[in-house]
Amino acid sequence: MKIDVADGTFDAPVREPASGTGTGPGIVLVQEIFGLDDYLTSVAADLAALGYVVAVPELFWRVAPGWSSGHDEAGVTASMEVAGRFDLALGVSDAIATLRRLRTRTGRAGILGFCLGGSIAYEVAATADPDTAVSFYGSGVPDRLDQAGRITCPIQFHFGGRDPYIPRPAVQRVVDAVTALPNAEIHVQEEAGHAFHNNVAPQFHNPEAAAAAWELTTRFLARTLPT
Repeated sequence: MKIDVADGTFDAPVREPASGTGTGPGIVLVQEIFGLDDYLTSVAADLAALGYVVAVPELFWRVAPGWSSGHDEAGVTASMEVAGRFDLALGVSDAIATLRRLRTRTGRAGILGFCLGGSIAYEVAATADPDTAVSFYGSGVPDRLDQAGRITCPIQFHFGGRDPYIPRPAVQRVVDAVTALPNAEIHVQEEAGHAFHNNVAPQFHNPEAAAAAWELTTRFLARTLPT
C-alpha cells in the first residue's frame, strides 16, 4: 500500500495472512539497515502465517529508494552509510503513519522491529500507543530510557548478551528500567551477539537464540494481539 506523508509518498508492501481471508490484526514490521530484503520478507511471511496482516514500510525512501543490500562486510558498510543519512525522527513518523493507515483496515495493530527497526518500534510505543510492540536489539533504546515511562502498551524487548554494538552494561540499563514497567518484559540471549535473528546473515545469526526469542515473541503476540 501507499502511505502519504507531508513530504511525499512511500511504499509499505502488505503480506496477507496465510489463511487467505485478508483479515486479522495488523503488524507494522520495521526494517534493519539492510532494507526490505529477503530476511524481512521471510519474517513477514512468518507473521502472516500466524494470522497477521503485515505492512512493511520502506523507510529509506528519502535517501536510498528501494534499498536492499547484502549481508557480507561490504553490505554492512554500504548499509551503515545509508543509515547515516537517514533521519530517525522522520522514520518514526513514517512508521506511525503506517500504523495508523493499517489500523483503518485491521482495527488493531502493533509494531515489531529489528536493529534500527527495534529502536523505531520503541519510539513508536512511546509516542503512538500501538496495541503491542516488540523491539529486537534496538541500539537507540539504552540512551532513550527517559521515554520508557510514556509506554502504556504491552512491549517486549530482546537483546544479545554479547552484542558488540550494544554493550552488556547498556543492556542492563534497559533491564533495570523495564523491570519497573507493568506491561513490559525483556529477554537477553546471553550467548548471542547483534542481529542474532537474521538467518541470512551468517556472521550474525545464532540459530538457538533466534529460535528461543521467536518462541517468546509469538507467545507474546498471541497474548497481547490475538488473531
